[in-house]
Amino acid sequence: MPPCTAAAGLRHHMRMDENQARALLSARRAEAETLLKATQRQGQADREAEDEPGDVSDNAQPLTDEGIDDAIQRSLQDRLAAIERAEQRLENGTYGRSVRSGQPIPDARLEVNPEAELTVEEAAADEASG
Repeated sequence: MPPCTAAAGLRHHMRMDENQARALLSARRAEAETLLKATQRQGQADREAEDEPGDVSDNAQPLTDEGIDDAIQRSLQDRLAAIERAEQRLENGTYGRSVRSGQPIPDARLEVNPEAELTVEEAAADEASG
């Protein structure tokens, strides 16, 4: 019988099937990458349109559009980073557990948000304090 390591012990307690977790994370990655590419293309188009002469009733509009594009890109990059961390936890055998407390994250939460790092209670406490 192989020695019991902490990662093996956590793997034993992991409830969500690894293949299901991989599929969910893969789908989320593909979605985020597609949205990021589209947002980057739109941002480039907005910047190119900004340089064209024409009627602009609101001189601030191009800057507002650029700020929105940048915010969306940052959000998508953050999501991709969270997905990468979740994929790493899956490889390490710690997927499905809070990175803070080690408590199990319910499958229902992981199915909706496969890159979740905290339990619902921990995430709610973070939102309330920040």
